[in-house]
Amino acid sequence: MTALPPFFVHHAFDEIGSTNDEAKRRATAGEPAGTFITAARQVQGRGRQGRTWISPTGNAYMSLVLRPEKLAGEAAQVSFVAALAVSDVAREFLPDSAGIGLKWPNDVLVRGRKLSGILLESAPASGGRLAWLVLGVGINVLRKPDTPGLGTSLLDEGAAGLDVPMVIESYVRNLQRWLRLWETEGFAPVRDAWLARARGLGETIEARLAATTLSGRFSGLDESGALLLDMPTGERRIIPGGEIFFPPAQSVGT
Repeated sequence: MTALPPFFVHHAFDEIGSTNDEAKRRATAGEPAGTFITAARQVQGRGRQGRTWISPTGNAYMSLVLRPEKLAGEAAQVSFVAALAVSDVAREFLPDSAGIGLKWPNDVLVRGRKLSGILLESAPASGGRLAWLVLGVGINVLRKPDTPGLGTSLLDEGAAGLDVPMVIESYVRNLQRWLRLWETEGFAPVRDAWLARARGLGETIEARLAATTLSGRFSGLDESGALLLDMPTGERRIIPGGEIFFPPAQSVGT
């Protein structure tokens, strides 16, 4: 059994449909913040925008129930918290942290390839607040996607002597630290830390939205976590839901 801090109530499964679905079920039933679901394998894993998340054994699949004292509009900030925690995991286990970067809104990249998936789901409560928030995270530990170039794993990037429980313990430790910072000091210090690790900051990027594609200089994040894009016509605010792309020369890091 993976050893976790007291806040986390751990429920481990060998196989499950989706750790997020199990966490949502338990959150709806009234189980407390800190309810933590892990699985060795998911058969119905999913990522953002309903995409399938392939979930073979050898990786970490985790979902955490939260009940933050925040407005519903602030919930998306937890994805930045989680991305910082996952990037700390990568820094802990990889021999060289130079190739680790964050891609808006919530990707963690190693040498330009995706290491993890982050999915937030929530239920509203009265007064513009949340009844609960489920944070789902998958980290490629020993296995990567079969399609070349789409993703990577800690093992493929040079991590040695690690296993899934070690990665889960590292993630939980780092996540708890970033969550405390967000809960006590708000989004500003999280945003600053995220920008310090961001890929493409200050450079020209492409933002693909549902109805249009925009090109401009990635200048930062606003107080909510929306991406700020400097364009000839002025600054444009891009809310999570869009996708950003780097110029071809940056598509794979050094």
